[in-house]
Amino acid sequence: MEVRIYHNPACGTSRKVLAALREAGYAPQVVEYLKNPPNRASLKDILRRMGKSVRDILRKRGTPYEELGLDNPALSEDEIFAAIEKHPILIERPIVTMGDKAALYRPAEIVQELIALAKR
Repeated sequence: MEVRIYHNPACGTSRKVLAALREAGYAPQVVEYLKNPPNRASLKDILRRMGKSVRDILRKRGTPYEELGLDNPALSEDEIFAAIEKHPILIERPIVTMGDKAALYRPAEIVQELIALAKR
């Protein structure tokens, strides 16, 4: 099963999730999304697997979220995707994909749920 983590090595939560995956015996593909952000199609696929909207993965702290006015409910998904394409720091982290599942793992400890499900 392919496991991928959209990772920011500067983030403690992201490092904890990566370590938990490795401790569970997975060798995840590590995508440093600030250097290699997912394209719109990939991000839409991840969101579909998460059962979430693009607004659900927006990071506010330490990003241009407020200055871009991303809290405006009138913004379309296309406008939000365009902002993410210009500023990948807007993607909350870490996101892990495993098979047909994907989830945002904040706090880091909830990655154990995915690991348990995958071992069934």
